[in-house]
Amino acid sequence: MRPHLRVLEPPLIGSIVEEAKRLLADVGMEIRGPELRSRLLDHGLPTTADGRVRFPSDIVDRAIATAPGSFTLYDREGRPHADLGGDRVHFVPGSSGLKVLDHRTGKARLATTADFVEYARIADGLEHIPYLATAFSTNDDIEAQVSDAWRLYLVLLTTKRPVVSGAFTEHGVERMAAMMELFRRDRADLIARPMSIFTITASGNFRYSEDSCQNLLDCVEAGIPVEIVPVTLMGLIAPVTVVGATVFHTVDVLAGITMAQVVRPGAPVLFGGAPATFHMKIASSPMAAVEALQLDVAYVEVAKSLGLPTQSYMALSEAKEVDAQAGAETFGSALLAALAGVNSVSGPGMLDFLLVFSLPKLVLDDELCGQALRFVREVRPAGDLPSRALVDEVLAQQHLITADHTTRHWPEELYLPSRVFDRDNRENWTKAGALDANRRAAAEVERRLAAYVPPETDPLLEAELQRIIRSGLVAQEQLPAIPPPPDTAQAARAAAAGAGPARRANPRRGR
Repeated sequence: MRPHLRVLEPPLIGSIVEEAKRLLADVGMEIRGPELRSRLLDHGLPTTADGRVRFPSDIVDRAIATAPGSFTLYDREGRPHADLGGDRVHFVPGSSGLKVLDHRTGKARLATTADFVEYARIADGLEHIPYLATAFSTNDDIEAQVSDAWRLYLVLLTTKRPVVSGAFTEHGVERMAAMMELFRRDRADLIARPMSIFTITASGNFRYSEDSCQNLLDCVEAGIPVEIVPVTLMGLIAPVTVVGATVFHTVDVLAGITMAQVVRPGAPVLFGGAPATFHMKIASSPMAAVEALQLDVAYVEVAKSLGLPTQSYMALSEAKEVDAQAGAETFGSALLAALAGVNSVSGPGMLDFLLVFSLPKLVLDDELCGQALRFVREVRPAGDLPSRALVDEVLAQQHLITADHTTRHWPEELYLPSRVFDRDNRENWTKAGALDANRRAAAEVERRLAAYVPPETDPLLEAELQRIIRSGLVAQEQLPAIPPPPDTAQAARAAAAGAGPARRANPRRGR
């Protein structure tokens, strides 16, 4: 069996879903995007006296039925890369950061293009981070109206892996879809083989903003899968109780799913979220609060009861540095996400309420996520039932280290972490420099950067990507400079040291 985590009884899940559908039918949602609102009204959705769009239960049920229970993300080359559905778990860097925690100076500062390129090069080689996110914004080196497309451009040049992204403005999706279409035969091929998930943020207070409405409409028409992500603040704009907050959260997501299916039946949609509690004493909103994590698990159970794929913001920390709190919050929530079977887990690399991104934390989180994935592997007999032969051998030899059973199974059964995790004795740890986890991870960042080898990209395609971005510039004449990759000899030396992207899936690492 696969280990699982549940916090809601099945009858309670049914009650939550029914209550959410009642609220959608009676109270409805404020849909501020005029084009999407028009589509909904043309589809026959009624309105309240004050103009809110109501979602009758039969339309919601039909949307749930047409939304895919799973879908596949493809890489830049069009090859299947990640299957999202069931209890398959994928950890992904968090998004929406504004700063980086510079591991060379120890200071948090606004991020630049060079920082983003380093991030993408690191993430490209991580074993337990199967696809990327446009994790943080670059500041002061690109005009704001094209900064979303600029981040996507940097990812597309740096890795072949899929990416979680999103548009910053009401009309940003069209430019970004055109960029991704360059890696496919045409728009139909991009729909058939999507390479990205875009985040659609439900605005809260039973409302979808103009930006969210237009982005949802444009993504669905372009064939870009979307994740509906309400920021459910327990105790502020949602009930402070888990059940009540789950009802509010489900209302927001079901509205988004229904709108997507009205626009294009069969459009892939993730039942997502980024819940937090409202700290009553200091007015902060921690996503790593234990009650927020319980809400994560609860709404994921609701989604699974409806047969829908899931997303959540977990495997992150509110800590300001890579310290004990960062490790505890990240691993605790990563393990909960794995046990709950969240399909796409956004969070690795993030600190300080999603505001700050840390490369050492991302490298450390790759190990934490790997261990969480190892824990939820199926447990089944492996030549150990019956056990008499093993008993006889240990009695005869006083150990099993050279037993055929051990040599046959240990590469798959024992997870061996990388040098970021210290599993040595104190004497050897001291001889190696007595480095703490943060300094070990920072050293691993540098080794991986030195070992990075970029994918080949057609120069004509790269020029067209740049043309699309330049078409949106107003005053800026030059695009920011991109740091060159390490020279071939340097990358080969770093890869030979076993620290960079050249190290692929290790058969000794359990999943």
